[in-house]
Amino acid sequence: MIRIFGIGLAAGLALLAPGCAHRAARGPDLVTQYSVIDALLAGDYDGRLPCSELRRHGDFGIGTFDKLDGEMTLLGGAVYAIRADGRVEKAPGAETTPFATVAFFHPDQYEGRPLSGLTYAAFQEDLSRQLPTPNHFYAVWAYGRFHRVTTRSVPRQAPPYVPLAEVTKNQSVFEFTDVEGNLVGFWSPPFAKGVNVPGWHFHFLTRERTGGGHVLDFELRDGAAWLDGKSAVTVLLPDAGDFLRTDLAPDRAEELRRVETDPLKAGASAGDR
Repeated sequence: MIRIFGIGLAAGLALLAPGCAHRAARGPDLVTQYSVIDALLAGDYDGRLPCSELRRHGDFGIGTFDKLDGEMTLLGGAVYAIRADGRVEKAPGAETTPFATVAFFHPDQYEGRPLSGLTYAAFQEDLSRQLPTPNHFYAVWAYGRFHRVTTRSVPRQAPPYVPLAEVTKNQSVFEFTDVEGNLVGFWSPPFAKGVNVPGWHFHFLTRERTGGGHVLDFELRDGAAWLDGKSAVTVLLPDAGDFLRTDLAPDRAEELRRVETDPLKAGASAGDR
């Protein structure tokens, strides 16, 4: 059993990938984002940025894939795709994304913050209290043991695309029990509304890289978390396709709330894993 809380950064990051701690020590305080969340909410699902190019901008991140074909977790420099049937596979470099947020993970403190006995809501509240300022972006990695984790993924779409709030009505929901794994996510400040998900946004990946998805809920037994403050953001915008014609003027905050936090609109559970 891995006991990650109380260990140092080098030992913790060794769980991500060989050499990751070295990269973290020299990583820039920069978040790179491809497209904007409101375009995804509106149904712009055609991927244009290859994963091989995305990895040039970070070794850590979250997003989705061409035609919304599953949830993306970028961890230790590898891009994992959690498909709607629950399979986890490494995405080939040629696979594309319509929306992703990545960074080179560079924790602000050597020691991880110990955590225990937290629900997902309490976990977010605890992290929020640790932010030096809510007006910067933060990459967050946490590792721990969970009593349970509830995640989702979405099925591949075909044109004409429907808005994301409609897609998630048919999402696949996965329940993991007595599981060990990674939380990969970001804090985006309130002013990022329309560009990214304001507040916290996490994806989960099991220790064995065999399950995961967009986090809907969890009960953490114990673990640790590392924060990485980011004071610069680069947004790469698609230069072709539906993005150029998408109406980004409407306020989609309510759509985003339903997409991010309402598991009651999910499809039938895919069962315990």
